[in-house]
Order: sequence, then C-alpha cells, then structure tokens
Amino acid sequence: MNKKLYHGACLYPELWSRDVLLQDIGMMKQTGINVARIGEFAWSIFEPEEGRIDISSFVEVIELLYENGIDTVMCTPTPTPPIWLSHGHPERMYVDERGTVMGHGARQHVCTNYPYFRERAAIITEHIAQAVGALPGVIAWQLDNEFKAHVAECMCHTCKGMWHDWLEQRYGTISRLNEAWGTNVWSQAYQRFDQVPQPGPAPFLHNSSLRTMYQRFSMEKIAEFADEQAAIIRRYSAAPITHNSSIAFHVDNERLFKNLDFASFDTYASRENAHAYLFNCDLWRNFKPGKDFWIMETSPSHAASLESYAAPHPNGYVKAEAVAAYALGAQAFCYWLWRQQRAGSEQPHGSVVSAWGQPTIGHRQVLEAEAARQELEAVLLETKPMQAEVAMTYSDEAKAYFKTEPHRKLDHRGLVSDFYGRILSLGIHRDVLPEGADLGGYKLLFTPFLPYVPEDYLQRALEFAAGGGIWIAGPLTGGRTEEHTIPTDAGLGELEQRAGVKTVYTYPMDGTGSVGRAFGVSAPLSHWSAVFQPMEGGASVVGEIREGLTPGLAFLTEHRYGQGKIVMLGSMPGGEEGDAMLCKLIRHYTDEAGVTVKSDVTPGTLVAPRQGANGQLVWIIVNMDGRGGSVTLPCQGTDALTGDEVPPGQVAVEPFGYKAIRLNLPLF
Repeated sequence: MNKKLYHGACLYPELWSRDVLLQDIGMMKQTGINVARIGEFAWSIFEPEEGRIDISSFVEVIELLYENGIDTVMCTPTPTPPIWLSHGHPERMYVDERGTVMGHGARQHVCTNYPYFRERAAIITEHIAQAVGALPGVIAWQLDNEFKAHVAECMCHTCKGMWHDWLEQRYGTISRLNEAWGTNVWSQAYQRFDQVPQPGPAPFLHNSSLRTMYQRFSMEKIAEFADEQAAIIRRYSAAPITHNSSIAFHVDNERLFKNLDFASFDTYASRENAHAYLFNCDLWRNFKPGKDFWIMETSPSHAASLESYAAPHPNGYVKAEAVAAYALGAQAFCYWLWRQQRAGSEQPHGSVVSAWGQPTIGHRQVLEAEAARQELEAVLLETKPMQAEVAMTYSDEAKAYFKTEPHRKLDHRGLVSDFYGRILSLGIHRDVLPEGADLGGYKLLFTPFLPYVPEDYLQRALEFAAGGGIWIAGPLTGGRTEEHTIPTDAGLGELEQRAGVKTVYTYPMDGTGSVGRAFGVSAPLSHWSAVFQPMEGGASVVGEIREGLTPGLAFLTEHRYGQGKIVMLGSMPGGEEGDAMLCKLIRHYTDEAGVTVKSDVTPGTLVAPRQGANGQLVWIIVNMDGRGGSVTLPCQGTDALTGDEVPPGQVAVEPFGYKAIRLNLPLF
C-alpha cells in the first residue's frame, strides 16, 4: 500500500448511470477524495443468475478511478446474497435466538456457515480476485461488510451440527463437558454431544456455560469464514486485506484480524461521545501492531435510516475527527457515503453529495478535513504514534460473558469505554490492548471488567508486575472461570492469591448504602463487588468500606509483587465522588509508576504524541469538544506547520482546531 494518507468515501457505481459516475469522479477529485471503497453489496450485479458471472463493469470503474488519481478498496459482496441463493431455501437462512427464520432482504440474511453459501461465496470471490486483483488501482481489499452487525449467533440446523463438532473437539468426552459446565444443576446433564442444545427459546435463562460458549463458537466460525475469503484473494492479489468491524458487533476482533493484514473499523460517534471514538482509535492501533489502521466508515454529517437519525455534526467536528484519527495512527479516514442513495433503507443517511448531485450539509466539513490532511501529511508521514506507558485491556470475549450475565444491563463495551474516558481526561497517553497483546514497554496496566482472566493473560500480567509494572485489576475482574462458572478455590481464583487478598464476599452493592473511602475521598460503591481481607503478610488496604453491609473490609488493596505491584479494585465507585476517587487513583498510580508520556491538557482536547526516526517528538493537539482548550508545553517548541518558535507554557487551541508542535527535546 502506498505511503500516504488516504481520504476516502464509499461509492456505489452499480446504482447510477455512467454519466453520474463520471460526475462523481470529477467531484471526488475536486474534494480531494483519493480512495473509494466499492462492491460490498453488488453480488446480484456480478452474478444476476447462478453461475452467470461478469465483473467487467467494475474493472472499468476501477480503471476510471485510477486514471483520475483515485485508488480502490475492493470488497467481497458476501453480506448481500442474491435472491437466487435464498428464495425457496429456508434451510440456508439465518435463524435468530427466538427461532425466527429470516427472509430475503436487508442484508446478512443467510447463514454464513451454510455449506452452499460458503461454496458460492468462494466462487464469486475468486472471480472478483481474478478480474481485478492485478489492477494497479486496487490498493486494498475489504472482506464482506460489518460481520455480525445486524445478527448475532445463528441457530439454524447447520450451525447446530457444527456446534456439536466444536464441543467434541473442545472437551473430548461428554463427561468432561458435563463436569465443566455443572450440568447437574436442573438435571441438564447430557449423554451425547448431539444432545447439547443451542441457546434458543427457553422458559427461563439458559445455563451460563451453554450461552457463553455458543457465543465463542459463533465468533470463531465467522473468523474462519474471513480466513477462507482472504486465502482465496491472496492467490491473485498482493494487496493487503482487512474487514470493517466494530466492538458493537458480535465478533472477536482479536481473532478476526489475526490472519488479516491490517485493521479497520466503522464509527458514527457524536461529539458528545468523542471519548468512544478515541477509544476505538487507541484499540484498533493495537490489533495489528506496527501497521496503520483505517477508519473505513464515518458520516460527514449524520447517520440515519428510515426509522432513525442522529443530529448533524457541528461545523468543524469532522475535521477534528480526521486529525485525531490520523494523529493516533490511521492511514485512512473514509465516509459512508459519497452520493446519497435514492432508494433503500438508508436514504436519509448523511453523504458528501446529495442524490441529485449537489453538495450536502456535510460537504464543507469534508473540505475542511481534506485541507487538514494536506497540511499535516508531511509531518505525520515522518513520525509514528509513540507507544504509551499506560495500557488498558479490552476483550471481545469478555463482552460475551457480560451478554450472558449482564446483571443490570451492564456491557463490557460501555463499561470499558467509560473507564477509558477518565484516563483520557487526565491527559495520559494510553494504549487499549486486546487480551493477547505484548505488555512490554508499559509501566501501568488496567484490567477492568474482565470476568474471566485467561491463564495466559494472568501469567503475562504477573510477569509484567514482577518486572516492575503496576497492575490494577478490577472491578468485576476474575470472578468467573473459562466455562463461565464460579471458581471454587477462591472468590477470584488464582488472581486473588497472587494479589495477597482473600475475597470475603461478592455481592451487588447498589442500593445497600455502601460507601468506600480512598485517597481522601468518600464515594458510594456500586455494581457487583468483591470485598477483601488482606492475607497475613499480604496486601495493604488502600480503600476501606465505611458504610453499608460490610464496614471495615477493603474494596481497594495493593500488594508488592516482585519489583512491582498488584492493585485490586473490587468495586466501582459511583457518582461525582466516584469519578473524583477514580481520577485520584489513576493519578496516584501513574505517578508511582513513573509515567512520563502525558500532558497537562484541558478535558475535551487531545494530545497525540508522535516520534520520528531520529527521536524527534511531535505533539498533535486537537480540540474535540468545540469549546477550545489548551495544553502546557513542557519545553521550547517549534510549530511544525508555520516554523514559528513556541515558548514553553500554555498553548491555546481554538474550537475544533489543531496544532502540530515539535518539542525541542530528544525524548520524553
């Protein structure tokens, strides 16, 4: 892939005449769009009748784009199987957890595990790869579109058989499954693997192991489909392969991107949810370490469908989004979509150009983002994001555990994103890491909301602490086994023993009047909580419960482990006082760990530190909240865009504005 920054949009040439296509290409050039994504919904265009395949119209589109300086991301069209594949074949269709069989229409209506679908998907993918794989304009591939965005775990007959095979491979014997799942509860013991049901309709809640393991099975199968598609493309094309995913979808992104070449995601976050947008950038940067990620879809103004719409972005926000993404490691910032669709279910969705060919309300925002890309490109290409010294773990598998056991509608995505927001607001440069990521180079590690701590992760985190790092585990971490049962050796398993504590109780603190005190702050305690007592010669109490059901016991402890520490946060402080307590906790351990990659920045403004090959440091500063902000420059600097000297001290940034400042220091 070319070493440049991409500014792109999704284009649907199959929906418009050649005259409109030529008009679009001309306007894209004027706007500065230099990459287009095409083909993800065009299966019926490529293959209108089974076996009659013609890709030539898209070959011409790719060549036209290339002639006009616009590269192409080519997609496989598997999210929208044509009518000839689905009509009259209910056995091929997706079945939801209520047992409802999908009909043709919308998208993702066919089961991706059904053998005939896989066969036809492989055939159409191979034809496309053969036809366009060698074209110079094709700089990347996208598999499918938003795996499991509209559907979750399929309950069809095909999936049931594959489920039984998966269980047998995992457990070996049915007796091992019964023991692992505790199936004697409610007489649920099985005699054979083919008796194990799918978690479909039931009078009450399914066994936790059944439901969580079925999610993990489904995640593995969609990743295998991606692997299969990628292998076909690689026979005919050397261009890198990705998928446009999200933590909102029912996938394990770490497993999904394992065998792909770079990571990309879709986001439609509003200004009010800017921390979630930045969370995604900090996470996707770490799915494929050392490789730039892409934002494959975002709106130039607003997201909408026939039934809903979001408020249009305030003027200037898209520019801030683009600058933040590029600064945090994105190679591309792309819109859904270029020309508004005149038909279908997403007619009202924001676009760059209207259905009648005129600039939309978002067009000016796109021009601003393009001007920023051009101004910053040289600085960004000669630097790369610094590795942070503070990391937080995110897990899509943990998301499955919370889906099974949400307590009061808790979800891993929201919990972790909110926790991340506090680290962000303190000006600490941070990485969000998938479970399997390398912990080398970090000083402080947060592991919140991870119900099951895998043995491999536990050992790597313990090594991290033994080597001098500070590991903060919890809340809601470690209380479940891999099979989603409760550990019987200790409340939080091996984790609590290594942390030098004994879990005395676990219980929901909401509504109990529980109040904890730590770092000079008293705050209500909430969510399902673990209450500790230090082991003899073990942990020290940092946070004590003062009111509620268990006064005098600990909710926050620390324990020396090797050269570092293990900190246990057993409960989630709530309310404004809880925010203050958590911020003090983060600051305290950031200082103790000796974290230096941070800045004194006002909330709502981002500092993205980048480093050149020669050690030169550059701060990209961007205001995300539209209120303007400031950061304290720790030393003399130079404005990388104007060449002006910038003295140490406070540097102001206008609403949705940005600056690029070279620091006159070799290292932090």
